[in-house]
Amino acid sequence: MADTVSRLELYRRTFHLYASMDKEGEKFMTKDDFLSAIAPGEDFKKIQREQFELLYKLADKNSKGYVSFDDFVIFEDLLSKPDAEYEVAFRVFDVNGTGKVTFDQFKYVLSSNMPPDAVPFDFDCDWLKLYIGSKEGHHELSYQEFTQLIKGLQGERLRQEFKHYDKEQSGFIQPEDFKKIILDVAKHKLSDNVIDHLPTLCNLYSGNKISFSSVVAFHNVIRNIDMVELVIRKAIENNANKKITKSDFLKHAHEASRYTAFTPMEVDVIFHFAGVDDDSGVLGLDDFARVLDPRWTISQKDLDKTKDLHVEHPQQPNKGALWQLVESMYSFTLGSIAGAVGATAVYPIDLVKTRMQNQRSKVVGELLYKNSLDCFKKVLKNEGFTGLYRGLGPQLVGVAPEKAIKLTVNDFVRSKFTSKQNGGIAFWQEMVAGGAAGASQVVFTNPLEIVKIRLQIQGEQAKNLSADAAPRRSAVWIVKHLGIVGLYKGVAACLLRDVPFSAIYFPAYAHLKKDLFKEGPEHKLAISELLMAGAIAGMPAAYFTTPADVIKTRLQVEARKGQTTYTGIADAARKIFAEEGFKAFFKGGPARIFRSSPQFGVTLTVYELLHQMLPLPGHGTAANTTLATTNSSADPSQLIEQRATLRSTHALKMLLDLDYRFGVYKPTKKDA
Repeated sequence: MADTVSRLELYRRTFHLYASMDKEGEKFMTKDDFLSAIAPGEDFKKIQREQFELLYKLADKNSKGYVSFDDFVIFEDLLSKPDAEYEVAFRVFDVNGTGKVTFDQFKYVLSSNMPPDAVPFDFDCDWLKLYIGSKEGHHELSYQEFTQLIKGLQGERLRQEFKHYDKEQSGFIQPEDFKKIILDVAKHKLSDNVIDHLPTLCNLYSGNKISFSSVVAFHNVIRNIDMVELVIRKAIENNANKKITKSDFLKHAHEASRYTAFTPMEVDVIFHFAGVDDDSGVLGLDDFARVLDPRWTISQKDLDKTKDLHVEHPQQPNKGALWQLVESMYSFTLGSIAGAVGATAVYPIDLVKTRMQNQRSKVVGELLYKNSLDCFKKVLKNEGFTGLYRGLGPQLVGVAPEKAIKLTVNDFVRSKFTSKQNGGIAFWQEMVAGGAAGASQVVFTNPLEIVKIRLQIQGEQAKNLSADAAPRRSAVWIVKHLGIVGLYKGVAACLLRDVPFSAIYFPAYAHLKKDLFKEGPEHKLAISELLMAGAIAGMPAAYFTTPADVIKTRLQVEARKGQTTYTGIADAARKIFAEEGFKAFFKGGPARIFRSSPQFGVTLTVYELLHQMLPLPGHGTAANTTLATTNSSADPSQLIEQRATLRSTHALKMLLDLDYRFGVYKPTKKDA
């Protein structure tokens, strides 16, 4: 009784946490509320949103357009049943709710939920007739009969699809056809590693094609993956070096069951995909983890922790204010160090960029540098190696607050735009968040940049033999001389540069990580991938904002006698164009690319390395595979979220076994 009460209380808290509709003083869940409750944090990549909506249709059984608390309790009770996946599948096929499934219902539901490019299922096959009879017989399947049919249906689809691709009836198909078949019937159960290596099954034995026996063996392994893991764990546990061979696996498989559980071919399949990078035939836990998809399980030890938990807000870890302050200081410190390293690494390029942008044309009589490379050589020759780092001090002082406020504002604005239902954010909203981040940093960067730029220019002034050359000044003198108002000279141009830069950079960086390098909950990017994403994102952002950077530099540099002076952005743009032409607006453009791109890449790389070398206590890397060490310190709130999502995904298993796209395809009136 106590367990029932605690479970009902958890349902109640979850319902009221997500329900957003008020109707006559009563709370109800919309479709978005419901999906957020049953699959919190789900990225809808492996299992799509439309497929979770099949569960919503079951909860909203009268098609009211909302779910009441009673509806939610009934649905959650359904998911708690040990045969939930069969119950869910039966209710989807029992269109009229009579407790029976007819041939016509079975054909309609299966056909209407399959995409048009799927291999058509032969409803006139002998296999189906054995279960349901001929359609003229009007045999109706009870729940128990339906469960037997649905369990064997995947195997029949496998046979029909193999026959479809084996045009010559040779008993063999091409590797790419094998991949299509397996993705159709089992994509949702496969790890990304296995999916990528599916065609390599042809290398298991001689030849370049795949036999029907191999296809069935692979399918049996996936269907019995839980048994595979149990055998692996037992075998490795009893082995001194924590690695096993095929013989070890077969031995423990025989001991674990009354009858032989796996054929030699099935064991070959397991070791083939686990040992894609190791052909020694002696494999450990990390190797076998590649065969499993960790999104389908939480360790039993962690599940037990959530049984009696009462969490007021399942989405938010319960951390004190002091610990949050420690976390902020930790991130701020590492970000500052990483930013300083990144700025130092590319500072000589930044100095060259500034010198090139400030260089006036022959019209005004001072063409000191032919190009960026010539500028670099002359600085090195005339001012020495230290000349390449002139003005670095103010830059390093500004890195910490600049990076901190930029990242904080971007994250804050993104969080306000991000949908609470599906975690999505529109591209224009990403640009607004990035632009806001760029605008906020100007408070720190403008004063520091004006000091940095004047120090950078002093080097070339010192080598100018003119008597009018300004004496060398220190950073402190420049600050005192300019005053508060002077330190913000050119701030409009600085905004004109930093707002579009960040508006381009942050969305580009986010999409490169997600779309190009496939970052996700189960795929943490390598350092090289972060470096590449940061560098590539910086290229267009740097180049397309060069005109604004040229104008800002001209406004902030102290003009010498004989040089053109500017009163504002429009005046500077007009005079630069008249005296030096359109190309002048892109002076230092290549240098900006070579400076900004690697700077962001280096900064992010160093940040990741610092996190690894100096981890904050309690922030250890969680296990990323099923076979890895269980995350015994996992946050209870996260475990409850994972458990809720797992219950929902497991409930969809039988439907996804029919086709991984089941429920995604929406038939048109013509199709129906």
